[in-house]
Amino acid sequence: MKAGDELPPLTIPITRTLIVAGAVASRDYQDVHHDAELAREKGSPDIFMNILTTNGLVGRYITDHFGPRAVLRRVAIRLGAPNHPGDTMVLTGTVTGVDGDTAHVRVVGANGIGHHVTGTVTVEVPR
Repeated sequence: MKAGDELPPLTIPITRTLIVAGAVASRDYQDVHHDAELAREKGSPDIFMNILTTNGLVGRYITDHFGPRAVLRRVAIRLGAPNHPGDTMVLTGTVTGVDGDTAHVRVVGANGIGHHVTGTVTVEVPR
């Protein structure tokens, strides 16, 4: 691995089940993540994914690429455009630096309306 290496994209269909299951698994019972009617009352066109589910998907993306020995040392993300049911999110990544067994990766997850998530991940890959 070296700076400039691009990770292959990962396409994730955003389903209602993924959104609700991620919210429940992370104990986020905010109604906008499971009740479409209440989400619409609050101005959203539908339910939307929570940040903890997004964080998990970013972690999966990195560990899927770097392998089962990869250890996430730091994940710093920011949300942008919401992920709604029916969207598709494509995660992409670029290695921005390498220090021994540690890589720094810039990650972007985009959907049909923009960047859902942007951030950086520091991953250790023991030899």
